[in-house]
Formats: sequence, structure tokens, C-alpha cells
Amino acid sequence: MTAPCTLGYVTGMTTRFDLHMHTIRHSPDSAIDPMALVRRARALGLDGVVITEHDWLWTEEELDELRAAAGDLLVFTGIEVSALEGHFLAHGVTDPFSVPRGIPVSDLCRVVHDQGGAVVAAHPFRWGQPFDEIVAESSPDLDAMELMTGNMDERCRTLANEFWKKTGWRGLGSSDAHQEPALGVCYTVFEDTIRDLSDLIDALRSGSTTPRERRGNRLGPPG
Repeated sequence: MTAPCTLGYVTGMTTRFDLHMHTIRHSPDSAIDPMALVRRARALGLDGVVITEHDWLWTEEELDELRAAAGDLLVFTGIEVSALEGHFLAHGVTDPFSVPRGIPVSDLCRVVHDQGGAVVAAHPFRWGQPFDEIVAESSPDLDAMELMTGNMDERCRTLANEFWKKTGWRGLGSSDAHQEPALGVCYTVFEDTIRDLSDLIDALRSGSTTPRERRGNRLGPPG
């Protein structure tokens, strides 16, 4: 059993979120039990998590089951959409059938924004994805991009950071966890206080964000 962490590195009215993870409930490539996810996130000292299954959106009824055991931990859901050009996170989606597999990313951004949500580039440049070319050709109206995840190597992170500096998007950290120990390995610190999904969407679209990486069993700045 993991002991709770003392968060001595982050002060003030900040909120710590892991925005990208998968569970055995709806992602066949994950080994994380949803209840174990909640327990682990609380033990690490995260303030919130977003479950982003592959091309699947949890229902509010399913989320209520987790929230009953989550205490003060905020539990939201989004979708990791398998778009035409790669994977993108859709937060705040109300109609999951409007963002099918293979949808062009520019259309994905338009649809999600029409529903009041936000779109994030998931692990850009990973597996040789020509992310810069995709943006140049499609001009997607993205809100944010991941700058570090548990499965982005140093080269991938460098490319993402260099590209991000040319944009006005939020820069994020996420775990993309498929195994329980990976939860919270990377996460995002929001300068805004997040109380509900609407607050999270606002923060993703126009807030102040800092990607961070956990070292050992402590949440803290990149090491």
C-alpha cells in the first residue's frame, strides 16, 4: 500500500491533474482497475484525473461509482480519439458518436468546440508522427498539446517543446497510464482552481499550465 505524499513542491491555489489514462473497463490494452486508479491517484496526492479510453466515453452513471470512492479527488472523463492523423484527447464531449474513429483532426476540433469542449494533441511526434506537417496542412484549432507523458522519450519531448513554443496552446503533462504504477508519472499543474468539468475546459483553453514529472513516490517538478 502506497503512503500519501507530502506535496512540498507546489504551493498556492494550484490544481494537479493527470489528464490521460486508460482502464480495463473500456480499453483492452490497459491493466488498470478503475477502483485501483482512484486509490492510487489519491495516494499520490493528485487533485483530479481524467479517464480517456480509446474511442469511448464513460457515462455519468459509471463515473458516479468511482466518485463515491474518490473523496475529494475529481474524476472526469474524455476520449482519446483515433483521428485520421493520430491520437487526440477530446475533453468535454457530450456526444461521443460525433467523434468517430478516423475523423480528420480539423473536424474533430470543430465538433468538440461546438459541444463546449477542448482538444489536446496526445503524445505528438511519437512513433514518427509528422505532427508539424499535420498542423501545417490541416490547421487544427487545438487548445493544448502534451509536452511530456510516460511514453514520450527525450527526443519526442524535445520536438514537442520546440514546436509548442511557436503556438499559443497550453502545454501539458500526462501519464497516458495503462499500468497502475504509471499513474501520475507526468501531470499538469493548473494555476486555476478547478471544481468541475467546466473549470477544467476553461483552464485547458485559456489557463496557466505547467507540465511536471514525478520522481520516485513524490509529485514534484521535473528532475
